[in-house]
Amino acid sequence: MADTDTAAKRETDSIGTDELSQKAKRAKADNENGRGEDAKESESENILSGFKTSSVLSDSAREKIIFIRGKLADQEAVVVLEKTPIREDSLAELFSGSRLKLEMRNDIYSTYRLQAPPHLNEIKTTVVCPATEKHIKKYQRQESFLVEETGEDYQSITLPYIQKQSFSVQWVYNILEKKAEGDRIVYEDPDPEVGFVLLPDLKWDQKQVDDLYLIAIAHQRDIGSLRDLTSEHLPLLQNIFQKGKEAILQHYNLPASKLRVYLHYQPSYYHLHVHFTKLGYEAPGCGVERAHLLSDVIQNLQSDPEYYKTRTLYFPLRADDGLLSKFKEAGRL
Repeated sequence: MADTDTAAKRETDSIGTDELSQKAKRAKADNENGRGEDAKESESENILSGFKTSSVLSDSAREKIIFIRGKLADQEAVVVLEKTPIREDSLAELFSGSRLKLEMRNDIYSTYRLQAPPHLNEIKTTVVCPATEKHIKKYQRQESFLVEETGEDYQSITLPYIQKQSFSVQWVYNILEKKAEGDRIVYEDPDPEVGFVLLPDLKWDQKQVDDLYLIAIAHQRDIGSLRDLTSEHLPLLQNIFQKGKEAILQHYNLPASKLRVYLHYQPSYYHLHVHFTKLGYEAPGCGVERAHLLSDVIQNLQSDPEYYKTRTLYFPLRADDGLLSKFKEAGRL
């Protein structure tokens, strides 16, 4: 029940195992593992050359991103196109190797159309195929509503809805079991009780620290969301908080004072995970209506072991979200 979170957050459902999906995964892995350009271009061409657009689900001129619905090999698909950031280490080549076309000049001001070298003008592309109706709704522009959920509401409305939906987190287990994305793991504590894996979120291209975004995924599998946390989970939360910050300092030379560490409620998938982003980067979902600082969560549980069992929580839901309908039916909205 994630909101649009336009910068394409990690997929909440496993992609199918058909040949087309495997090609998409291999192309993504090639891109992230730094394989040769020819191999990457070949894979990408094979995937998208037959894509037939049916509609634009949503777009953002400010964030330079567009979500497109269409078909690949007669299967429903969603393609996400996002302009990659301009990196400081590429500026010299960008200035010297580009072509400029004058559009307007007025006194000290002038504007141009800049045609950059192809490798400096990339578009990050995410392919979801076969795409379910849930994927299509996820990326479609929708009005949002702020929901007020008491502890009783969670037990009577939210929890039954979650259990009935049976949201898949198999892709999370694949990461924890090293069946997928093992090469992307930055750090791991293998302890089954307090351990976790830390890896880059798919929104981060890992080319600059200014928009650093990593996810810590707990090895424990019985914690779905903030509502499940009690004081018995403090060792796990403290371990993620401390060792996650240490790993980021070691790998990216970014101190804890420049990090925002938080959990989402509602989460986009129901397996405990913690977000690590650079302070100052406006990551999707970092607003106060959804993000809960891990430091606050730890202190709240230290003060009250059952804090999140009874606390009234607020979160946004899209107009087409099934949970929103349940709250309306119960007269809570």
